Amino acid sequence: MADFPLDSRHVVTIPTGGSHEYFNLQTRRQFFGRMAGGLGGAALTALAGNTLLGAFTRARAEGLLPAGAARLPHLAPKAKRAIYLFMGGAPSQIDTFDYKPQIADRFDQDLPPSILGTGQRNASNIRQPRLAVVPSPYQFQQHGKCGTWVSELLPWTAKIVDDIAVIKSLQTDILNHNSAVTLILTGNAVAGKASIGAWISYGLGRVNENLPTFVVLVAKSPTPGGEGVQAVFPNFWGSGFLPATNSGVVLRSEGDPVLYLKDPKGLSRAARRAMLDGVQEMNTEALAEIGDPAIQARIEEYEMAFRMQATVPELTDLSNETAETFELYGPDSRVPGTFANHCLMARRMAERGVRFTQIFARGWDSHRSLPKNLPLLCKDVDQPCYALITDLKRRGLLDDTLVIWGGEFGRTVYSEGVLKRDDFGRDHHGKCFTMWLAGAGIKPGIVYGETDDYSYNAIRDIAHVRDLNATILHQLGLDHNRLTFKFEGLDQKLTGTSPAKVITGLLA
Repeated sequence: MADFPLDSRHVVTIPTGGSHEYFNLQTRRQFFGRMAGGLGGAALTALAGNTLLGAFTRARAEGLLPAGAARLPHLAPKAKRAIYLFMGGAPSQIDTFDYKPQIADRFDQDLPPSILGTGQRNASNIRQPRLAVVPSPYQFQQHGKCGTWVSELLPWTAKIVDDIAVIKSLQTDILNHNSAVTLILTGNAVAGKASIGAWISYGLGRVNENLPTFVVLVAKSPTPGGEGVQAVFPNFWGSGFLPATNSGVVLRSEGDPVLYLKDPKGLSRAARRAMLDGVQEMNTEALAEIGDPAIQARIEEYEMAFRMQATVPELTDLSNETAETFELYGPDSRVPGTFANHCLMARRMAERGVRFTQIFARGWDSHRSLPKNLPLLCKDVDQPCYALITDLKRRGLLDDTLVIWGGEFGRTVYSEGVLKRDDFGRDHHGKCFTMWLAGAGIKPGIVYGETDDYSYNAIRDIAHVRDLNATILHQLGLDHNRLTFKFEGLDQKLTGTSPAKVITGLLA
């Protein structure tokens, strides 16, 4: 529909005050677009609760959608939900999955100039007089029917290699933690964009009326004194320019899972409901007068918070889990705040319709003391990852649950700082790093991509983190080029303005 100016037959009285500025900034197209998304969206919502996907599906079947209306999902989805196991700080690919026996006898030799090349030099390695190669001190073996090489540090993960796809050729543009995490999780190194979980929430809507669409869990680190732990920031799970209801909800591991989850003593649920009704009445009046979408988001958030007071305690209460389940996830699964506990929680959220669950496991920033800390970190996540895949599979959930494991970049083959046989560190590295995916139409038991003899450069099937995000959306039925939101004059996308492609070699 083309824009055209209003003539005398279409005169609209603009309210005064703050609402004048709000309506004056809207074009005719935006006005009708908002009407379609408001009244039309309300009608569609009424058809299928508050589940956007269900509403569109039913409305389409009954012929209620106008010609040219958005179709969601864009593709036949393989996944109904996703669980993102994020290893904050960047695991060392050469010590976990990227086996390089060719350099086993090259300890303390200089990294060849032909391998080093140019670009992506960190401030730390520019200052170093030499870049001394450190082969992995850990043994590797082939596992499963597929024969994937896995380090001795991950014996439990080795048992599920026939269920996962290992990507060795990922690349990123950014080499500092905060910006690199922001890039891989929001599509842009500058904070303020919408996170991948928010995009999925926005694109697919809610499954469970009583739980958030997007939940975040931050695990305790096993490293002594919190060594190598990077901070996590709300922009990693924020909604950016998308409606605030799409932001991730952080569940705490100490005290109430969500602040103010319990009503104050002496306040009954009926009194709380009456108070909320009064607030919602005022918000509804303000929404009718001003039309600010932030008010609509606040109305929805208040209602969700009220419902969560009943559902979140049940979600986080593990007393009905069997002893066998706790044994599967490991002894730490009984301890709130641990990675194992969060993986068990992730399975419970998958069962209850949470669209996107993100677990942050921190401490992988191995600039020094790698031989001391890396075994602790691997042990912390190894059995829980195995348990999560196994548990989802035996419950019939892995077929439509996408699981992603990995960090923001990789680590260098050369040592950072002083090199000793039993004590060294590895610097940040973005030219190749390893992640793995499982479930929901991902081809199991494969290794995708290849690196050179030094695990320094990706040399086959190179994929950028934008390609990874395009693939995640694809498995959830979303086309990364069509899932957009108009903001600051641009059709914003998770994959940004740079080219991105679905990694078809990962798909079954």
